[in-house]
Amino acid sequence: MHVSGNKKLGLFMATMLVTVNMVGTGIFLLPVTMAGIGSISIWGWLVAALGAGAIGLMFAYLGATDPQPGGPYAYARSTFGPYLGFQTNYVYWTANLVGNIAVATTVTSYFTLFIPALKSQWVGAGFTVLIIWVATVCNIIGPRFVGIVTGWSTALAIIPLSCVALFGWFWFDVETFLSGWNPHDKAPMAALTTSATFALWAFIGIESASVASGVIENPKRNVPLATLLGLLIATVLYVSTCTVLMGIIPAEELAKSDAPFSVAVQKCVGVIGATVIGIAAILKASGSLVGWTLTIAQSAESAAKDGIFPRVYGRANRHGVPVWNFVISAALMTAIVLLTASPSLTEQFNKIIDTAIILTLLPYLYSAVAFLISCRARAFHGWRRVGAWVVTFVAMAYCMFALVGSENELVHNAMFLLFLSVPIYLAFLPRRSD
Repeated sequence: MHVSGNKKLGLFMATMLVTVNMVGTGIFLLPVTMAGIGSISIWGWLVAALGAGAIGLMFAYLGATDPQPGGPYAYARSTFGPYLGFQTNYVYWTANLVGNIAVATTVTSYFTLFIPALKSQWVGAGFTVLIIWVATVCNIIGPRFVGIVTGWSTALAIIPLSCVALFGWFWFDVETFLSGWNPHDKAPMAALTTSATFALWAFIGIESASVASGVIENPKRNVPLATLLGLLIATVLYVSTCTVLMGIIPAEELAKSDAPFSVAVQKCVGVIGATVIGIAAILKASGSLVGWTLTIAQSAESAAKDGIFPRVYGRANRHGVPVWNFVISAALMTAIVLLTASPSLTEQFNKIIDTAIILTLLPYLYSAVAFLISCRARAFHGWRRVGAWVVTFVAMAYCMFALVGSENELVHNAMFLLFLSVPIYLAFLPRRSD
C-alpha cells in the first residue's frame, strides 16, 4: 500500500495499532478460557509475557535495522527464499484471517448485553458478518482513517479497562481466587503449558508495526518504539485484569460467562458500570478488527507484488488502497463465520483461536532465524552477541512450548494446512520474480 506521507501513521497511531491488535479480543474473552484451567493459569501468563517480550525485542530490532512491509513474510522471503516466504505469508494470512473472526465474535458477544437477541445462533452469526464488513469499509477509506479509528477506540476503551486493573483490587477476594486455583486437578506442568499456549493469543499482533511499516512514518524509529510500547501496555493490562477477574468472579461462573468484564463490574459498582465496560469492550474489539484487517491486507499485498500470492491482492485504486484485497478477505471471513456458527459465542471463540494460535508459530520461528542472521551479519560481539542468542532462544523456546501445549487434533489440522502450501505454491511458479 503506497500512500503519501501526510496519510501515514505516526508513533501514537502505530503504537495504538500494535496495542489494539494485541489487546482487542484476548482481554475480554481469554479470562473465560483461563478460568476453565483455574487461577493457576497466572503462571502461564508470566511465561507468555517472557516469550512475547523476546518476540517483541526481535521485531523491534528488525524494524529498526531493516523495516520491510509484510513483516514476517518479508523477513522469511529475504532469509530463506520465495517458497518459505510464500509459506509464511500463507500461514500468517490464514491464521489472522481466522483470528479476525474471533475478534468480530467478541464484538457480538458484548453487544448481547444490549441486544439479547444476538445470543441466537444465526442472528449472532449475521451480526458478526455485519461487523466484519463495517471494518472492511473502514479500511477501504484508507490507512489514515484506520489509524484514527484504532487510536481513538483504544484511547477511549483503555480508560475503563485501566480502572478495572487498578481499582478492581478493592473487591478482590483471596478466597475466591484460591478456590478456583486448579478446579480440575490438572498436573501443574500441564496447566502451565496449556495456559501459556492460550496466552499466546493475547500477544499475537506484536508484529503489527513491522507488517504495516509501509504505511508508518519514519519506520526505522517508529516501528521498534511502537512494538515495545504496545507490548508494555498489553502485558500490564492482561496480567492485572485477568488476575483481578479471577478474584471477583467464582471460577465456575467466570468459565460460563460471555461478557466477564461486565459481570465483574456489575458485582462491584452495579449496572451502570457494567454498561460502561460493555461499551468499552465493543470499542476496543471493533478497533482491533479494523487494525487487524489492515495488517493481514499488508502481508497479502506485499506477497502479491512479489508474485507469490494472487495478483488481485496487490491491485490498488488511485488512492493506493487494495480494495479487492479487503473485499475478498471479508467474503472468506463471512463464509467461515457461517460454517463455524455455534450456539455459544465463547465456544466459537475458543474453536477459532485454537487454530489461529498454532498457525502463527511458524512465522515467528522463521522471523527468529532472520533476526539472528541479521545480528550475525552485523558482527555482534560480547554482550550484544550473547543478548541476540538469548532473545532468539527464548522466542523459539516459547513457540515450541506453545506447540507442546496444543491438542493433538489441533496439531494434525495445522500440519494439514501447512503441507497444503506445497501444491498451492505450484500455481505461482510460472511468475516467480526470482
